[in-house]
Amino acid sequence: MATGVLLFLMAMLPRVLGDERRMAALVKFTARSFVTSFPVPFGAAIVETVSGQLLLRTVNAVAQQFDPTCHAEVRAIRLATKKLKRFSLAGYTLYTTCEPCPMCMSAALWAGLDRVVYGATIEDAARHCDQITVPAREVASRGDLRCVVEGPVLQEECYGLFTHPVMLRMFEKWRPAPAAGKPGQHA
Repeated sequence: MATGVLLFLMAMLPRVLGDERRMAALVKFTARSFVTSFPVPFGAAIVETVSGQLLLRTVNAVAQQFDPTCHAEVRAIRLATKKLKRFSLAGYTLYTTCEPCPMCMSAALWAGLDRVVYGATIEDAARHCDQITVPAREVASRGDLRCVVEGPVLQEECYGLFTHPVMLRMFEKWRPAPAAGKPGQHA
């Protein structure tokens, strides 16, 4: 029995280390947005599941595109399907610096991604900006489409994107003045 567990752990080690390496690279890529006019803590990458080859990386472009659906994950899926000239992303894994919201997780399911690997949790993000706090695993469990959801991976490093001074100032700008009697913050 112990031998079986040991063999399983040894088989998983390369994948776990690969996930951490890819997430660290995504954190670094996403942090580059802090020197632009549109800093964001949300980054996403699509990687071939078996080979680990990077297909693309991108960041949230909601403010830049004036599109509330242009989250990093949805943007990555749109760019990847166009690049591959097919609507299925079977054989690919989505890495994201933050747990996908229900919209993004649904897009991952519809795209047929093998896996979603996230860093910071949706609760981490909710400390700084509005979120629909339905966990990605719950969204994934509610339908016929299958996708493995794994995380958090490098949670502290990913959450560090949210607590960076540039982002803390930006979050203040994202918060509109509350309407009479209505508190609120929007990203």
